[in-house]
Amino acid sequence: MKDLRDGNRPSAGASLAGDKPSERASEAATDGLKQGNGKSVAPGSSSDETPQVRASASDSTREKGSSEPIGRRRRRRRKSARKAAAKGVSDMSANVPSQPATAAPVPGQKKGRRRRRKSGREIQGRPLTPQKAPGQAQPKLHPASSGPGQPSTHAAHAAGASGPVARRHADDLYAALDLGTNNCRLLIAQPTRPGQFRVVDAFSRIVRLGEGLDATGELSADAMDRAVEALKVCAGKLKNRPVRRHRLIATEACRSARNGEAFLARVREETGLELEIVSRETEARLAVAGCSSLVGRETDGLVLFDIGGGSSEIAMIDLTENRSNRLANHIKAWTSLPVGVVTLSERHGGCLVTPAVFEAMVAEVDVMLADFVPPVLPAFSGLGEPRVHLLGTSGTVTTLAGLHLDLPRYDRRKVDGLWLSNEDVDLMLDRLLSWDFEARAANPCIGADRADLVLAGCAILQSIRKRWPSPRMRVADRGLREGLLNEMMASDGAWRRSGRNYRSRHQRSAQGEKT
Repeated sequence: MKDLRDGNRPSAGASLAGDKPSERASEAATDGLKQGNGKSVAPGSSSDETPQVRASASDSTREKGSSEPIGRRRRRRRKSARKAAAKGVSDMSANVPSQPATAAPVPGQKKGRRRRRKSGREIQGRPLTPQKAPGQAQPKLHPASSGPGQPSTHAAHAAGASGPVARRHADDLYAALDLGTNNCRLLIAQPTRPGQFRVVDAFSRIVRLGEGLDATGELSADAMDRAVEALKVCAGKLKNRPVRRHRLIATEACRSARNGEAFLARVREETGLELEIVSRETEARLAVAGCSSLVGRETDGLVLFDIGGGSSEIAMIDLTENRSNRLANHIKAWTSLPVGVVTLSERHGGCLVTPAVFEAMVAEVDVMLADFVPPVLPAFSGLGEPRVHLLGTSGTVTTLAGLHLDLPRYDRRKVDGLWLSNEDVDLMLDRLLSWDFEARAANPCIGADRADLVLAGCAILQSIRKRWPSPRMRVADRGLREGLLNEMMASDGAWRRSGRNYRSRHQRSAQGEKT
């Protein structure tokens, strides 16, 4: 009969049919005695045999004759050692219940191969948002009032708490308000990456402050009432957020009206907002500063224009020499036309605009542009080439972009930064001229509030295109507010600050000033 003891699957040491155990079985039994803490076990007996000896003998047998992976055998040995250690600790402690098999390993032993995720991290290793302890009160911020463009201090602390102050992002908020001839706009933002910011809150309302200004030279009572109501909303938003620094400006309507200063005094009394009237040069520079992120490295020169309600600013920018990130530093020539969509539509009529009326509006703007004689600039020697283009920031160009995309509803994310060719602009102008007032008002990108103004803005755009022909134009849904935010953040070093370290230092200094 063939002996099965020397095959590929040896037994655990017991003999078959009364034969003597094989040499391999004897070696396994000997190894079991060596690992059994010095205790001798009689062959074939089971009552006096300890679990440690049986496990050791079985492991030794598998190590000698099995093809089991080495890593699995090592894990099994470590598990057996942990069980033996846990049993030894339970035997020594009389009053302490025995530990289960899954108890934590004793100090000094190696950990298993399976690792647990560290607390406070996601699977990808990104830090999670710190959790607030149960019952822990959230510290409140107490903002202090500040003047226009001046920093304000904030102390964040919990009542009766002596621990460190919790970090907050409120001390990084900046606000910019632009009261124009047609709109009242507010933007509250927080700096993020260099040259960029995240919008926290925004407000925009058509107030038509310059309504009738061209005929009377003064702001009408109804227009001032509409503007004050909008500014009250802005004041409430500024009070609800602890803004570190803000700047509130008024442009052409307040600048040219005889009662502009009196109106600003009324605004100060009823809303608490201190508005400053900026010059036309400052307005042009702010419009350029707000669009700096839309100018690529492949651009050598551009003509940036802002078609407003009462004035239109145009800046010629040359980037061929000593290029820097601050686009406003490259303004080589600028002009401000005393005409906007409100004033031009009131002169020629904005509801019924025929092709002849449209050409008359374009001719009026052509006369104004003829008085502007800029110097010879290297970037504009090849005017008409792709490296020189137009950049428009106004409601006129954004409306054309929305019509070009055929948007069912205006979407800033799709419009801002869009490129339009000459053929695209001509097609949209012809389309607008073919519509009557009702058709323009029904379009979702125009609306009833701007249906009588859009063609006046297109006439100003057409005159600019005739003066500086370019194969393409870029659309910017941004303007003075973004320029104000960029300048405040840059001058305040908001993008150079290390967020966590700066906020802790700022809060400590604010607490010191308060005490």
